[in-house]
Amino acid sequence: HGPANVKNIGCTPFPYHSDQAFFNVRAGIPIIDALSQSSDLLSLAKSFAEDAAFIKDTDRHAWAAHYLTVMGKALLDDVIQALIPRPARTKTESETEIPESL
Repeated sequence: HGPANVKNIGCTPFPYHSDQAFFNVRAGIPIIDALSQSSDLLSLAKSFAEDAAFIKDTDRHAWAAHYLTVMGKALLDDVIQALIPRPARTKTESETEIPESL
């Protein structure tokens, strides 16, 4: 057991357009690999964001930084969901039994 053997759950969607996701993170990737990939994506995004701050004649660096950030964040969010246990499901009000005699 331990974090080295944990795999991501693959449910995080990204990016959105009109409330629909274009892509989802794939399930079954070891979290160490997902974290490494996320670090690479965010490092590239940082470089593009710095370029965008200095190069005013185009916005392509800013958009590249935006999409790399969205992808890196989706990977991190998916890893977090794999590492943090989900709360136990509780019965809804309609599912609970109402005693016949009150």
